[in-house]
Amino acid sequence: MLVLGIETTCDETAAAVVRLSDETKGDILSNEVMSQIAEHAAYGGVVPEIAARAHLDVLDRLVDRALERAHVTLADLDGIAAAAGPGLIGGVMVGLTFGKALALAARKPFIAVNHLEAHALTARLTDGIAFPYMLLLVSGGHTQLIAVRGVGDYLRLGSTVDDAIGEAFDKVAKMLGLPYPGGPQVEKAAQDGNPTRFDLPRPMLGRPKPDFSLSGLKTAIRLEAERIAPLTKEDVADLCASFQAAIVDTIIDRSRAGLRLFREQVGASNAMVVAGGVAANGAIRRALMRFCGETGLRLVLPPPALCTDNGAMIAWAGLERLNLGLVDDMTFAARPRWPLDANGEAAHHGKA
Repeated sequence: MLVLGIETTCDETAAAVVRLSDETKGDILSNEVMSQIAEHAAYGGVVPEIAARAHLDVLDRLVDRALERAHVTLADLDGIAAAAGPGLIGGVMVGLTFGKALALAARKPFIAVNHLEAHALTARLTDGIAFPYMLLLVSGGHTQLIAVRGVGDYLRLGSTVDDAIGEAFDKVAKMLGLPYPGGPQVEKAAQDGNPTRFDLPRPMLGRPKPDFSLSGLKTAIRLEAERIAPLTKEDVADLCASFQAAIVDTIIDRSRAGLRLFREQVGASNAMVVAGGVAANGAIRRALMRFCGETGLRLVLPPPALCTDNGAMIAWAGLERLNLGLVDDMTFAARPRWPLDANGEAAHHGKA
């Protein structure tokens, strides 16, 4: 089974071809990604109109390259999948419309993929893990703890009530004058900093419900920076290290609460999976390794290239759905918001 996947939900244009290698794992035959960092750097963040136009400019060439490098044609495919949300509506519409047009032209099944489900299922592509498992999804737009019980079957255990973790990294970087994208810059500066210099809050620490809150921590960084301004290079490094340490402590505490809730409501977890761009952060990865060692969980961390937005995860999610006979028609609309669980948006104030 071969599926082409298209991803255009934010500032990466991506196309990939994935093949089902056995009953549980897949082979990535091609995975083409074109980043738009240079286009958005001057603005310190993603500009939706610029992103949509950039997707439109390169998507046809990227799909051609993905097919060529996979040594397949449209006729060889069993299905075509495109991310239909959540994300920036203009970009989502570009990829969704393109995917529908290809499916119509090639007379292939079309699968509209939830971008969050694609992150949730990536560990099955790379490691073939069985359901159920606990997912920590941490990216620029999403921070969630999810019980993954099956394809299309998700229970949100907790999420952020304000900022996403990746968003907080980017905003702190901007406060401290670091270049865009901010997350990797904060991590890099933190390597030379003192993580104990500033006594920062650990929001939600110890609460039984595994939700996150980042706005208070972000404000604390701003107040400390204003108090000691003008900032030296050492000050910036220490602020970054202290911020990152607070994030790590928060993630581990919230994951512990999430695991308790998972075991109460679902049962034993086959693994803890971490996905999303923030999962590339080395300090967070090391802390989660220690946490899983203590709790007896298997930790599954997809390669960094599969943690950020990419076409392979869309293709794999489409393949999993196609394998169950779950296909969509051409009326499927783009969704700027699309929670994995049916009650998620109402229960968590619309925050992801």
